[in-house]
Amino acid sequence: MTKTNRKQRTIGGPVSCTGVGLHTGVESTITFNPAPENYGIQFSRTDIKGSPEIRADIQHVMDISRGTTIGQNGVKIHTVEHALAAVSGLRIDNVLIELTAKEAPVMDGSAKDFVDALQSANFIEQNKDRHVLEISKPVVYSDPKKGIDIHVVPADRFRVTFLVEYPLPALGTQYEAIYNMEEDFARDVAPARTFCFLSEVEKLREKGLIKGGSLSNAVVILDRRIKNGEINHLRNLFGIQDQVIQGQNGILNGKVLRFHNEPVRHKTLDLIGDLALLGISIRGHVTAARSGHASNVEFVKMIRKEYKEQL
Repeated sequence: MTKTNRKQRTIGGPVSCTGVGLHTGVESTITFNPAPENYGIQFSRTDIKGSPEIRADIQHVMDISRGTTIGQNGVKIHTVEHALAAVSGLRIDNVLIELTAKEAPVMDGSAKDFVDALQSANFIEQNKDRHVLEISKPVVYSDPKKGIDIHVVPADRFRVTFLVEYPLPALGTQYEAIYNMEEDFARDVAPARTFCFLSEVEKLREKGLIKGGSLSNAVVILDRRIKNGEINHLRNLFGIQDQVIQGQNGILNGKVLRFHNEPVRHKTLDLIGDLALLGISIRGHVTAARSGHASNVEFVKMIRKEYKEQL
């Protein structure tokens, strides 16, 4: 752990966003609050007596089913990665994130609303020095069966490179590189929306997930043809008022992407959020290929183990 030439910072005042949880479907308001020096990132459930707080920490990860859930003493908070990515990507060191329900609102499926809210609050420089974890030797995670690789190597700043490969015309091979987080995150990563495959929808619903999913907060990639008699079911599932169409671009109802490689940018967003669970910013270059929440979490655990003397 080393000092940087920058002081810690928080936000100038509370800012909020309200929406539904992607997986639980509950209505929720998230409020980002200023916090004192060395406070870090902590969540609070204001709907529970005593408003219990949970530090954003890898040791508190309870579940990684299509999102990252943290918990402590029987209290859980679902899908924290987008809020964490917004805070981490904007280089905010200290913040209390209050929630009125058990899941953060999904908003439009990206972190853009969170970023806009945080930027509107302005950033306040604090007196304590900011600390980062200086990567001095590589850490490598690999899952050959799933083709997943993540590693971090020394670099002059926090950088992220991500690669995905899907055998679909709408996706194919996609690549994204963020070399200056402070300059590029809000513009190039935060607006990227979550996505799923049509073939996954029923399986996710059977697992009790995506109860709040709709075409207003997710991009549905068509990895198969829509079957006859499935139209009404899809309309109800995603709250579609008009007709359901295949979409010539390979996306349900032809939804237009915000970036030509929006899916890999969203994967980058998720990774940045999961890396925030280390509890300290990294100075190093993280490269990921085909990873998701489960592998991201295991990778963070490896970094903590390798650098435990410095944390």
